[in-house]
Amino acid sequence: MKETIHTVNHTKGNFVAFDVIIIGGGLAGLCNAIHLSKFGKKVLLIEKNEYPKHKVCGEYISNEVLPYLAFLEINPFDFGAVKIDNFQLSTTKNKIISAKLPLGGFGISRYQLDFILSEKAKEKGAIILQDAVVNVDFHNDVFLVETKENKSFQSKICIGAFGKRSVLDVKMERDFIQKKSPYLGVKIHVKGDFPTDLVALHNFKGGYCGVSKVENNAINLCYITSFSSFKKYKNIDDFQENVVFKNTFLKEMFQNSKPIWKQPLSISQISFETKKPVENHILMCGDAAGMIHPLCGNGMSMAIQSAQIASKLILNYYKGKITTRNHLEKQYIRLWNKEFKWRLKAGHFIAMLFRKDRIAAVLLQVLKKLPFLLPIIIKQTHGKKITI
Repeated sequence: MKETIHTVNHTKGNFVAFDVIIIGGGLAGLCNAIHLSKFGKKVLLIEKNEYPKHKVCGEYISNEVLPYLAFLEINPFDFGAVKIDNFQLSTTKNKIISAKLPLGGFGISRYQLDFILSEKAKEKGAIILQDAVVNVDFHNDVFLVETKENKSFQSKICIGAFGKRSVLDVKMERDFIQKKSPYLGVKIHVKGDFPTDLVALHNFKGGYCGVSKVENNAINLCYITSFSSFKKYKNIDDFQENVVFKNTFLKEMFQNSKPIWKQPLSISQISFETKKPVENHILMCGDAAGMIHPLCGNGMSMAIQSAQIASKLILNYYKGKITTRNHLEKQYIRLWNKEFKWRLKAGHFIAMLFRKDRIAAVLLQVLKKLPFLLPIIIKQTHGKKITI
């Protein structure tokens, strides 16, 4: 499908016009691009990185998104995704409990999934531009977007899918960016023995680590910790030896596996502060709208689902079923909160409990005696299968 691009004169210069401009090409941005392009909208997605690229991410996705991915003509199992049905949890005291996942899920790397989605977006007619957005103005009911490479675009609709933390967050003076972001994430892929159908979450003092298989028989090890805990040590190896490996399950996993990469990936200044789903009239999707604690293992599903919510409303706006921008924004905020607000609160609460060793130990004892409670707790941070 060949894209027709019109140049529009504006007092600030010539702006290339699109129906929708998406800033950021992670899961939320790419799913929006596919969905909107599928229905004939002229979509520009601006992403600073080249595909494919590894990212710090747990890489476990709840099955709740499978119907929506099918609607987008994506079957992750065609690309090596592994089915995951079981869950395992350990505390800092090396006590462990297991459970069946209520919906189940699958493991696939962001390297693989982002590339698959980007190819599908281009197939549907979306334009993907490798560049960085440096400025977004909202003027006369139109967004004016300027990039680092001095390109200029305009659109009636702008979606912010620029992840956990961006220069644009700073420029917009978003509330969460004014507060400390005290978390650090580290990820590596390894080869070793680990059950294909299992996702494990192992706690250590000041953090927790997710373990699960992805495509090509690789094991994803991804942990998050407070920066205050990490900065006491010389480097990642020193921190792992003295803190992470106090959890015997993690020690065994790291020491009995072989790294696929030379060095782990890391990301700092991660924030779980509350964010607004709409800022400066930009519809925020994925981590840009809000982050659930990785302890709950559902951030990727939320990013994908937020794209469905935004895209359906945008299409209704262009059809005239939603008549004003104000109505569009209110509807998005309402549906976003309906779907995710409780999950985020539950995630914050669960993470808070597991940061307190004594409470976590008591909680685990309760769960051991009443194992049926664990799937109920898991359900609090997950949704139902998406209806199309």
